[in-house]
This record gives sequence, C-alpha cells and structure tokens, in this order.
Amino acid sequence: MSPSPARRLARCCILMLALAVGAARAADWSDLAIDWSGGERFREPYNSNEIHKNILSLTWVSGYRYGTQFFDLDVLKSDRSDPASPGSNHGAVETYATYRYTLDLGKVTGSNLGFGPVRGLGLTSGFDWNMKHDVGYNSRKRMLVFGPSLMWNVPGHFNTAVLMAWESNAPHGPYPPISEVQGRYYYKAHPMLAMDWGIPLGAHWSFTGYANYIAAKGRNEIGLPTGPETDVDMRLLFDAGELLGTRTHALLAGFEYQYWRNKFGNTRIGTDGQGYVASTPMLRVEYHL
Repeated sequence: MSPSPARRLARCCILMLALAVGAARAADWSDLAIDWSGGERFREPYNSNEIHKNILSLTWVSGYRYGTQFFDLDVLKSDRSDPASPGSNHGAVETYATYRYTLDLGKVTGSNLGFGPVRGLGLTSGFDWNMKHDVGYNSRKRMLVFGPSLMWNVPGHFNTAVLMAWESNAPHGPYPPISEVQGRYYYKAHPMLAMDWGIPLGAHWSFTGYANYIAAKGRNEIGLPTGPETDVDMRLLFDAGELLGTRTHALLAGFEYQYWRNKFGNTRIGTDGQGYVASTPMLRVEYHL
C-alpha cells in the first residue's frame, strides 16, 4: 500500500528539517529576537467580547548557502474576557509555534532561475503547532505545509508561496458540541497563499509582516462548513538602537496591526456572528540579540 499524502509530506518535512539542522550549523547569517506586542481588540470565535492580550515571542531567522529558515514561538496571554476555565478570573494562555524552511533552487542547481521581477525560485516546507488552555475549545492544532515559492527582487525581502496544508486539531471542553468531539480530527487538505516581507523605509524605519489566505478546509470537527481564512499582520517599526547608544537594529519599536477574518476557518454563520473577525491595533517592541 502506498503511503498517504500526509505521510509523504511528513517524510519530506523530516528530510528538509534534517537539511535545516545542517543549515543551522553552517549559517552565513542569523537574527535572534525577543518581541513583545499588546492590544485591546483581539477576538476569539464564539466569544462576543473584545480581549486584551500580551504576546511574548522568540523569533529566529537564518540563511545559509542553499536557503533560509524561520522559527517563531509566541506565548499569548489573554485577560479574563477570554477565561482559562469556567468561572476563572484568569485569562487563557496559548502557545503557537511556526517554522518555515525555504530551499533556494537556484543556489542548489547553480543556475540563475530569476525572471523579470522575480529574483529566484524555492521550495518551502514547515509546520504550525499550537496549544491553548481556555474555557471551551482548548485547541491542539497541528499543520504541515509544502509548496513552491517565489523570492522577489525588492529592497529587503518579499516572498510569496503557494502551499498545500494538512491540518488537524484535537479540541476538548466541558460544553457541547466540543465536549462530544473524540480524538484528533483531520480537515481536508487545502491550499494557502502565503506572503512575508521586510522592506526598509529610509535609514531608520521598516515595514514588515506577513499575509495568509487559506482556503476552506471542508467541514470542521462538529460538522459545520469552514470558510476561507484571511490573516494579515503588518508592522511599522523605528530603529531606535543608535539613538539609545546601542547598535543599529538592536531595538525596534512601533505599531502593529492584525486583520483576521474567519479565524481557523470559523465563519459568521458557524459562530453566530461572535468573534469570527478581529481588527487589532497593537504596540510592538523587538530586541535583537
């Protein structure tokens, strides 16, 4: 019996992860940062409240001879508008990890694969992993992604990728219908369009961020249809390092904005109009080690 697409993808990701370990040892450059961001207007599906969250992140980016890799670990702490458990005055805590590895095909083959405004071609793979402790859903998301990518010829960087996503979750909670979910649920494989960028704006400012458009993934674990998901996160940051007497790019501060529609595939109909869209301005500080 031939292996399933998910198993084939897992094997491919393991291979690329092995390449990534080697890349980490032979990195030509790397950047490790500790980030904080916070805002008052976060939303969660099925929750009618606006939520205050503080987010502490560890972000690592590196490049080597044949490609680049990115890892981000977020710890998100909600206020009591998103409680940790029934009757609790403490807010929910979520951990979310993202990893992406991009193999530069031009560097591997020794050929110039650029054309027009495109600098190069790549293959991107990676995973998303989350765990949240809250009042009703307690997400345990797992997702593998794989697909081709384009690196655009711009100041800084701008990358786009068309990825296939294989996603599952194992939610649990005290209230139906989530309390009736048994074990891990696997959604239909679905495509996503992913973008990330970091563009310098003069000597001290930069415009960074990412955008994902994720297609519907069939029915969810309680039998409701999912919807296409849009997640955009943009940051306008000022490099305050030199002004504070430290090195350039050591300390960045500024504004962040996130727009998230149909979060995790939850639609207006499925959530009865509660928490399926978030429009969240934030403050952000990054310290680069």
